[in-house]
Amino acid sequence: MDISVQLYSIRQHLTDDPTAALARLAEIGFTQVEPFALMDHVEMLREQLPMHGLTAPSTHASLVTSEDPARVFEAAASLGVRTVIDPYVDREKWNQVPDIKATADRLNELAGIAAEHGVNVGYHNHDFEARPIFEGRCGLEVLADHLDPRVVLELDTFWCAVGGTDPAELLGRLGQRVQLLHLKDGPFEGSTADQQPLGQGDMDVPSVLAAADWIQTGVIEFDDYSGDVLEAIARSYAQLGEFQRGGAR
Repeated sequence: MDISVQLYSIRQHLTDDPTAALARLAEIGFTQVEPFALMDHVEMLREQLPMHGLTAPSTHASLVTSEDPARVFEAAASLGVRTVIDPYVDREKWNQVPDIKATADRLNELAGIAAEHGVNVGYHNHDFEARPIFEGRCGLEVLADHLDPRVVLELDTFWCAVGGTDPAELLGRLGQRVQLLHLKDGPFEGSTADQQPLGQGDMDVPSVLAAADWIQTGVIEFDDYSGDVLEAIARSYAQLGEFQRGGAR
């Protein structure tokens, strides 16, 4: 599994000094990153990623509500992105099966447009898509029922657990529909500022990794952090490498 990092984790550093921020990620050992809000950062990424030996195989960008998705896919392809992932559909859209099916229909439509540009489409969850409210099944499972085979999922394992669904068990049910993981740790209750480096919170990261040995990319992410987030990312990177080598939690 390749190890990437979601650039949302260092959003303030990117605003302040993108060169220094990306240089630090490369120094930690990253060769891959996952941008957010792609269309706001295309030119910066085009200049900065090669400078630091970084690639972006995946990115987040609003797709379901986009008025011009072809422009997003064209920009992604120009950066070498393989998968464009929609990171959020309003939580109100996950309480009823017809609404979930409508999201699936839109993602399926987008997959056809993306294919014209040589990229794939994915969807990333928060906690509300992972609530087991459909006779024990969660919204992501209902979504998968209606997705075109070309649409992949990026399972945010932490938010899955917060939503009340065991991520390792869900990976067993969703199978290879999931091609990317968001890996983060912390307490399942509390503020996002309480998130911690991998191995220091409530997540059983080794069980997640063991449940999905086909995963292409594991993406380290902090939604927020009360300390030095770049240091926390470095600690997560080292711990994830240890987990992949079979080290104990």
